[in-house]
Amino acid sequence: MAKVGIMGAGSWGTALSLLLHKNGHDVTVWSINADEVEMLSKEREHKSKLPGVRLPEDMKFTTNVEETVVGKDFVVLAVPSPFTRSTARTMAPYVADGQILVNVAKGIEEATLMTLSDQIEEEIPQADVAVLSGPSHAEEVGRQLPTSVVVGAKTKATAEYLQKMFMNEVFRVYTSPDILGIELGGSLKNVIALAAGMADGLGYGDNTKAALITRGIHEIAKLGVKMGGTKESFMGLTGIGDLIVTCASVHSRNRKAGYLIGQGKTMQEAMDEVKMVVEGVYSTKAAVALGKKYEVDMPIIEQVNAILFEGKNAKEAVYDLMMRKGKAEHTAKSWD
Repeated sequence: MAKVGIMGAGSWGTALSLLLHKNGHDVTVWSINADEVEMLSKEREHKSKLPGVRLPEDMKFTTNVEETVVGKDFVVLAVPSPFTRSTARTMAPYVADGQILVNVAKGIEEATLMTLSDQIEEEIPQADVAVLSGPSHAEEVGRQLPTSVVVGAKTKATAEYLQKMFMNEVFRVYTSPDILGIELGGSLKNVIALAAGMADGLGYGDNTKAALITRGIHEIAKLGVKMGGTKESFMGLTGIGDLIVTCASVHSRNRKAGYLIGQGKTMQEAMDEVKMVVEGVYSTKAAVALGKKYEVDMPIIEQVNAILFEGKNAKEAVYDLMMRKGKAEHTAKSWD
């Protein structure tokens, strides 16, 4: 049995806390919100974010960071991506040398273009930072539906330790040394999911969504490989796998926000209606900046950025994507 701290009591943090508890671990869950902690402690259910999923009586909930971090075998960071750096800074005084921290959020910091694990390492240099990502909606993990994810770590020992801690009969965990590729796939797919939702909101069909998914992973992989990730990561669970589920699922907050924008709502109106952090919105500007920095053409992501932040009409953006100059799909094989 391991002692585990969960930083973040949203839908994903709550689902993972239940998973780890069922695996026999001693789990303490932190929230910055005292009302949320009181509700979880009394009701044993996150009624707004994970309704119908019962939480065990011996699972602890607290607003105390020190209690959640000190003495834990590993700590899971499950706060929304815009709050990763500030949460890591708050945790830093309590993290021991070599203590394992597992980031499960997805995003890129707009101001610095840093991944979340880079931000955590900058704030907590003494930590052993790992990531867990993949097609894994909290609503389904909480209901114990079969799910597969990837753990990325700097050492094989850390990756295999976390694989053992998380894996069970309904939660399969693979390992990978490609932390960068895992994080880029997990964050940039949210931008493409916004586009897929916009297409649904406009009333377009399966052909449109298939094109967005296929060309979207092409953009993500092209950038990711140039930045140092492996092509295999983008063809795997944290690339095409996570992209498919986020573009298609009714649970996807990014797809839902995109859908509302496609129907004519503003970005802020869509985010207010979703009532949860839409991480793709926070990653879009960073994705465009990375494309320019690494000289990678990313037309879908650029059009999403124009819709979100430049007031462009979604239907006009689709027209501009379709009417770009004709080109080859790939250059892997040349003409005879």
